[in-house]
Amino acid sequence: MDELLEILTDINPDVDYETEDNLIDGKVLDSLSIIQMINEICDTFDIEIGPKWMRNENFNSAQKIWEMIQTIQEEE
Repeated sequence: MDELLEILTDINPDVDYETEDNLIDGKVLDSLSIIQMINEICDTFDIEIGPKWMRNENFNSAQKIWEMIQTIQEEE
């Protein structure tokens, strides 16, 4: 989780990722930030985030992103 928080903080250091739960729906992150975040997550955790995971609810909070990463790792 620390690596994920580091990725998110590098993208936008002004957000409290431990409490924010509306990253996508609340437009806290813009489209370029989202693309950067997904690329960094894939590289860092050596996973592929396929189309079935591309739903707002999977990216609205650091906790949800972390749960998605863990699920993808278990499936691979």
